[in-house]
Amino acid sequence: MKKLIITFTVTLFTLLTLAAGVSLWTYNAVTEFSQSTLKLEQTQDLELKRGTSFYQLISLLEQRQLITDGWKLKILVKIYPELAKIRTGLYEVVPGETVAGLLEKLTQGKEKVFAVTLVEGQSIKEWNATLKTLPHSKFSADVFNAVLIEQGDDSGLPEGKFYPDTYHYQAGDNIKLLVTQSYKKMQQELEAAWANRADNLPLKSPYELLIMASIIEKETGKASERPWISAVFMNRLNKRMRLQTDPTVIYGMGDSYKGDITYKALREKTPFNTYRINGLTPTPIAAPSGAALLAAAHPADVQYLYFVSKNDGSHIFSKTLVEHNRAVNKYQRNR
Repeated sequence: MKKLIITFTVTLFTLLTLAAGVSLWTYNAVTEFSQSTLKLEQTQDLELKRGTSFYQLISLLEQRQLITDGWKLKILVKIYPELAKIRTGLYEVVPGETVAGLLEKLTQGKEKVFAVTLVEGQSIKEWNATLKTLPHSKFSADVFNAVLIEQGDDSGLPEGKFYPDTYHYQAGDNIKLLVTQSYKKMQQELEAAWANRADNLPLKSPYELLIMASIIEKETGKASERPWISAVFMNRLNKRMRLQTDPTVIYGMGDSYKGDITYKALREKTPFNTYRINGLTPTPIAAPSGAALLAAAHPADVQYLYFVSKNDGSHIFSKTLVEHNRAVNKYQRNR
């Protein structure tokens, strides 16, 4: 009997030792697996729909051939149950990412972030065309007016009231969220520019400053010239001279503009033809940058009344019409 007990004890110890060895091997295997790199050469999107379980995730990763030995993940989640708390969303999987890194991303909900740039100097129409093509987003054609109304502006005039910048969103987001950010940022920037404007500007309101900034934005090919462009327009307004700036005419032409301003367009008296109207246009003609707002609020201290393009993005500035005509002959008529 004593011999039987000894034999049983030895056998049990052997089995326990073996089991412990197997468990240790399994633990080491799944731990090593969690630090292994996913098998992909190019970035992929991974979408986890509502209700996706951890085991369904394993199947998806195996189908994509991102991992092999999916059974190791099944053991890993037994050891660390918190890994099962994966979150719905669209994720980006990148080359070099580890299994553990991916699981951390999925459990913390670090979804893929998309970026869109609303370009300075462009119109609402152009921005609409950009927003319409954004992937994984909810877009409506009247989004800019919708945001205006939501913010208490029922003018129906969105042009220029949104700040050009790079904005971010996640899959499924309503584009209205980033458009609202753009609106609020413009209001902040415009308020600051108006509050800190130079004395004696020929502008009556922040909205007029916004209009002026939009014209400066469209006329400027060289950033350092913005204050000088601003000075020309301010000087002309102070002298009750017409602005006579081509971008306003082009804006007023709308879809009829094909790359050239026609003689008919220059002669036609429209609200945006500053060759025919006095003062500013009724609305901005584009989205001005922060630099254009600053230039409108702080024009250079110069007496120029004219400028003409040198066809390289820069301009020649003149104080008199005689000087200006000489510059026009040199850089435009004799091209």
